[in-house]
Amino acid sequence: MNDDLAALSARIDHTNELLQRMLAEVAKTPSTHAIFVDAGYLYAAAGRLVAGTEDRRAFDLDAEGLIDALIDKARTIFADSRLLRVYWYDGARRRIHTAEQQTIAELPDVKVRLGNLNANNQQKGVDSLIRSDLESLARHRAISDAALLGGDEDLVSAVEAAQGYGARVHLWGIEAPEGRNQAEPLLWEVDSQRTFDLDFFKPYVSRRTAPAYESAAGRPTREDVRFVGAQIAAKWLAARGRDTLVELLPGHPYLPGSVDQDLLVEAEGLLQYSLRGQADLRRALRDGFWDHLRTQY
Repeated sequence: MNDDLAALSARIDHTNELLQRMLAEVAKTPSTHAIFVDAGYLYAAAGRLVAGTEDRRAFDLDAEGLIDALIDKARTIFADSRLLRVYWYDGARRRIHTAEQQTIAELPDVKVRLGNLNANNQQKGVDSLIRSDLESLARHRAISDAALLGGDEDLVSAVEAAQGYGARVHLWGIEAPEGRNQAEPLLWEVDSQRTFDLDFFKPYVSRRTAPAYESAAGRPTREDVRFVGAQIAAKWLAARGRDTLVELLPGHPYLPGSVDQDLLVEAEGLLQYSLRGQADLRRALRDGFWDHLRTQY
């Protein structure tokens, strides 16, 4: 009997020693946080607050500067924690990065995750991506805290999933000129909530100068527009790669609607001139775009 008690006591001592070692290791492991940005909410709310519009084409967003500011804010709030990364969720047609999204994806410590855009430019699948990442990171103990910049009620399930694995979720919002731009059920579920005001976003959002719609004197030539089309094609090809070019070529001389619209908007910005209703210049723009692409194949 004494031998059995001695053996039991030895096993208990051994177990206690293992527990003490594990607790010591946990104590040495720094807390980790990540920032989750719903870009659809960000553009709509920040655009409305600073530029007075939710139309992305009407203002510019300095995403790099804003991401740095969010990282600095998180460093202050989670003082004893290290950043895992920033997750940037946005929509794109056929989930193909736009030039802007490609630039964001190339930033250090940033992961761009794309849902789809439907015919009405509505994001599809973004909320499920956020839930999947939040749940997975919390389940694997990769994060202890999540800062979520968003406002959709559909994010409630993402918050609950992460909390179920022990992570704390902190909701970040953008000041609304009127009323509220975050769903109440989302506010109820999170562990903390804070709102960033106009002064925080002002340095990173600027309204675009309107193109010269009324002036015919500054009308560019067909060759000017053709050259701009080639410039945009070079940028487009560098961002998307030759595989996308191969997919596009069979449609020549037509462009998919989303590509054609992006081409038009970017060209008007470069030319500072509206091409709406000017069929000859629109054709010159497409010709320049195609000319460059076909020389690269």
